[in-house]
Amino acid sequence: MLLTRIQTAVSLIYPPQCMGCGGLVGSDFGLCGSCWAEMHFISGTVCEGCGAPLPGEADGFRLECDSCLRHPRPWSQGRSALLYEGRGRKLVLALKHGDRTEIAHMASGWLERAVQPMLAENPLICPVPLHWTRLLKRKYNQSALLAEAVAARIGLEHCPDLLRRFRRTPALEGKTRDQRFQHLGAAIAAHPGREERIKGRTVLIVDDVMTSGATLSACTDACLQAGAAEVRVAVLARVTQA
Repeated sequence: MLLTRIQTAVSLIYPPQCMGCGGLVGSDFGLCGSCWAEMHFISGTVCEGCGAPLPGEADGFRLECDSCLRHPRPWSQGRSALLYEGRGRKLVLALKHGDRTEIAHMASGWLERAVQPMLAENPLICPVPLHWTRLLKRKYNQSALLAEAVAARIGLEHCPDLLRRFRRTPALEGKTRDQRFQHLGAAIAAHPGREERIKGRTVLIVDDVMTSGATLSACTDACLQAGAAEVRVAVLARVTQA
C-alpha cells in the first residue's frame, strides 16, 4: 500500500512523458499518438535474410530482398523491428548518440516481437561489440543494452562479451558498401575466453541498425570461425536503401 502511494505521488510530480517528443502520455516508456503515427514498424511478408518488408504473401519458400539476393548473407535468418526513417530513426539516433539509454527498454519490446520466428534451439544472444576506445567515449554500447533487454524479456541466455572488436575502425556512416566491408575486415573476433560457449550453439546477434550488413557479416564470420552451428541476426532498424 505504501509503495503504491509513493508511486502515485511520483507520477503526479513526474508524469509519464512520450519517449519521442516529451509530451504527456498514459504510462512510462511509451509514445504519444503523433509519434506512434511516425513509426514504420515492419510486419507481414519480410525478407528472411534481413527482415526488410516485401510485397505479396509468403508462399512457403524462402523469400529475400534484392539486397540479400545480390549479396548473400553469412547468417541464416535476419529480422528487423522497424524501418530506419521517421520517428524511428530519431529514436535510434537518440539511443546511439544522445545518451537516451532508456529507449532500449521500450525498443526491446519491438525487437522481442520481431525475433519470435528465430527462437528455435534457444539461441545464445550477444550484441555487436564496440572497440574499447569508442566505448570509453560513448560510455555505453547501445547494441549491448538492446541485447540484454531482449534476452531478459524472452528468458534466453545472454553473453555481453561473446565478441570483441580488436581493431578500431573509422565511423561507417557515409561509407559505401565496399568501404564498410574493407574497413571491418578481421576487426571482430570471438572473445578468447568465451569460445566454449559458442561451439555447437545457435547464436543470435543483436544490433541497432543494419545498413550494408558489413558489421553483422564480420560478427557472423567470427562466430562461425569459433564453432557456432548457426548464426541469426536481429536489428532494431533496417536501412532499406542499402
